[in-house]
Amino acid sequence: MADSTMQSLDQLSALKPAEAPESPKYVQKIDKQGRSYATGKRKDAVARVWVKPGSGKIEINTRAFEVYFARPVLRMLIQQPLVATNRNGQYDLICTVSGGGLSGQAGAVRHGLSKALMAYEPDLRGALKRGGFLTRDSRVVERKKYGRAKARRSFQFSKR
Repeated sequence: MADSTMQSLDQLSALKPAEAPESPKYVQKIDKQGRSYATGKRKDAVARVWVKPGSGKIEINTRAFEVYFARPVLRMLIQQPLVATNRNGQYDLICTVSGGGLSGQAGAVRHGLSKALMAYEPDLRGALKRGGFLTRDSRVVERKKYGRAKARRSFQFSKR
């Protein structure tokens, strides 16, 4: 027991400082076709995203990206991770997305794309993390309660 406790302050300097725990190393994950895969989620939407090097073609549910997401805001939302990492036009994306509405699906594709990009190029993690693209937006619709019109809205009150 005397070995483990300190006898004087002089012994303190002889002690080696405890090594800091190493941060996890992120490795490249690629399948046999040279693609990287990730799942993205937002609200009720779930997107499965495959990333491979290419000319920048984006395909969602076997349709062109411009056809599926007609609103420019949604297209911009999806391309944010590529723009933030200066990889615009360098990767082809194949996505299957289901559930939720269009904006939820766009958010799910963005989340999946960010995770797939990180799986393909682990060095991009810093830029993606700074942009907040790797965090799953956990906000979902609150459930309806009994005795209420919606989650919090009461039925209309009438005196008569």
